[in-house]
Amino acid sequence: MSNERKSGEIVRYAPATRINHWIVAISFVLLALSGLALFHPALFWLTNLFGGGPWTRILHPFIGLVMVAAFVFLGAKLWHENAMQPRDWQWLRQIKDVVNNREDALPEIGKYNAGQKLLFYTIVLCLLGLLASGVVIWRAYFAIYFSIGIIRFASLLHAFCGLVLICAIVVHVYAAIWVKGSVRAMTRGTVSYGWAWKHHRLWFREMTKGQQK
Repeated sequence: MSNERKSGEIVRYAPATRINHWIVAISFVLLALSGLALFHPALFWLTNLFGGGPWTRILHPFIGLVMVAAFVFLGAKLWHENAMQPRDWQWLRQIKDVVNNREDALPEIGKYNAGQKLLFYTIVLCLLGLLASGVVIWRAYFAIYFSIGIIRFASLLHAFCGLVLICAIVVHVYAAIWVKGSVRAMTRGTVSYGWAWKHHRLWFREMTKGQQK
């Protein structure tokens, strides 16, 4: 596929990547709601969204497997683009410039900035923790093979990783809305030249290499 869909636009995400992303996103929302419903009695009313308590307990782990599987494909595609570079550490050291929207004072950024890369690694670690602990506490199939002490520890780890992941995704969504034009990348697949130049200048240069006179 051409990097340029039409004049003034650059393709940031192919259709397959966007579909994969939205499978992960929808799975996450369902998991967050069902997980919170099972976490505390005050939130048990959320089980009504899934057909009641028993169905929530049945569906939650299977939806989790869908999310993990979808993220494995997405992560494998994006892994090399999320490797930390010296410019990313400099970007983090200039976090005040990031918060104050002083883009010109920051080092040129590739496809992802340091914040996005750290989010990526946070999601990877949380999903690994959720998968491992989820298997241990999955009573219908695996919990019988573990001691009560391990199950209790796994339950705490599952809750901790779930909370960290929810907070991380909230920040991710907020940042996508805060940086105008970002949401379009995952809905239409393209970003404007201006957006790419302002926020990911190094990536812009790479994508338009040979087009510039």
